[in-house]
Amino acid sequence: MIRPGVTTGELDRIADREIKRLGAKPSFKGYMGFPATICTSVNEEIVHGIPSDRRVIREGDVLSVDVGAVVSGFHADSAFTVGVGDTSDEAQRLIDATRESLRLGIAQANVGARIGDISAAVQGYAECMGYGVVRQYVGHGIGRVLHEEPQVPNYGVPGRGPLLRHGMTIAIEPMLNLGDWETEQLEDGWTVVTADGAISAHFEETIVIADNGTEVLTSL
Repeated sequence: MIRPGVTTGELDRIADREIKRLGAKPSFKGYMGFPATICTSVNEEIVHGIPSDRRVIREGDVLSVDVGAVVSGFHADSAFTVGVGDTSDEAQRLIDATRESLRLGIAQANVGARIGDISAAVQGYAECMGYGVVRQYVGHGIGRVLHEEPQVPNYGVPGRGPLLRHGMTIAIEPMLNLGDWETEQLEDGWTVVTADGAISAHFEETIVIADNGTEVLTSL
């Protein structure tokens, strides 16, 4: 349904209907006062964009969608970024690199590793590609509560941080910018944008760490 002419408000209603149809409950709606089912962040917006019928998606936009659902009392959290229609090569490279940084982070999420191993994998790849790595917002533990310990930064030092153990469930979510890593929050109290106005991309998966290997819970 993501195409030019559709509003982010329409996307929110679609997500709300589908989550409920599948027997789940939206995680975000009402969370700390958030008014919608999904977060829709466009271009320089990094995370927590509020869907609106006044926000029309246009050709060439970069749209990040963050969505959470509760199933049988357990939360899951995921995000993806897409180019709408004919986007620039520069924007597409950012999207592809952000997705790849998530894959590399997940590859480090094994029993006996440390949170810093995930963080360093994301940061090392992203900065090698020339992108700014958002530092003010991070991944997190997740379970019966949407945000739990430990925090999972997208920057850090290998071998440091909390130990990853069998049964831990975490959400890894790199946010990369075409420009600097600094951010600002808009007056709505939610939407976070790049301080320099550069385009941003965001990918996220919820994973469970187990002795027999890591499983991604939010991908088909």
